[in-house]
Amino acid sequence: MDRAYPREFIFQAASLIVAAILVHALYMFVVRPQANAVLSAEAALMQADPGHVQERSVWIIIRDFEQESCFVLMLWAFAIMGYKSARSSQQLKLLEQDLVPVVEGTTILPEDAREYARQIESLPAPDRSSLLPRALLTGLHRFTATRSIQDVSGTAHGACEAESERLESELSMVRYIAWAIPSIGFIGTVRGIGEALGQAHKAVEGDIAGVTQSLGVAFNSTLIALLISLVIMFLLHQLQLQQERLVMDTKSYLDRHLIQRLQVSA
Repeated sequence: MDRAYPREFIFQAASLIVAAILVHALYMFVVRPQANAVLSAEAALMQADPGHVQERSVWIIIRDFEQESCFVLMLWAFAIMGYKSARSSQQLKLLEQDLVPVVEGTTILPEDAREYARQIESLPAPDRSSLLPRALLTGLHRFTATRSIQDVSGTAHGACEAESERLESELSMVRYIAWAIPSIGFIGTVRGIGEALGQAHKAVEGDIAGVTQSLGVAFNSTLIALLISLVIMFLLHQLQLQQERLVMDTKSYLDRHLIQRLQVSA
């Protein structure tokens, strides 16, 4: 577990850098050139026909710096949630195995608990650091020390509760991203409205092109930010459900495969 956190931190840092490079390259070579081409074409049409109604283009909607920042954060959130989802899926597969193989009709005595613990400790390191093996080891060691089934139940379930709290706290970065994206959209709104007010004198003289373009920045940044935030929050809730299912299924596994098989000799 001590080595897992630095590995996850390195993954998060690397994924942020990769997301920033990919999105910025896409904006430099695709989005902004396409947006400038659309603007030039629309300006030519406006000069030829003053009554021309400008069409909304997706390149114009996403071309500003605020939208670029939102897409970087979106990809970063996707990477973090994908990493955690893959980790949870790996742990869920362990629930399909019988890590405490007990012959039908027999039970686990306090004297036998140490042998079963050795079998779990022989698992590969990535599996051994998962929730289920850790909870099983905690319960078996407790059974050896106290010879109390009630203590085993409380200790094993307590390990699950602690893991649930840890998983919940580790989602704080994704929640921060989900909060930051609408905030960046609001920054774009403030910037666009400020630029529009700065060109109000041109609008009075009849030139409203600058004002409309600045207002477009304001509304487009908010639109993209809110749409991205909706997607991230949906995926975040799906990840939370997966993690909660992992904890609940682990508790059920402990009851069926460990606690119900324990017996204290008279």
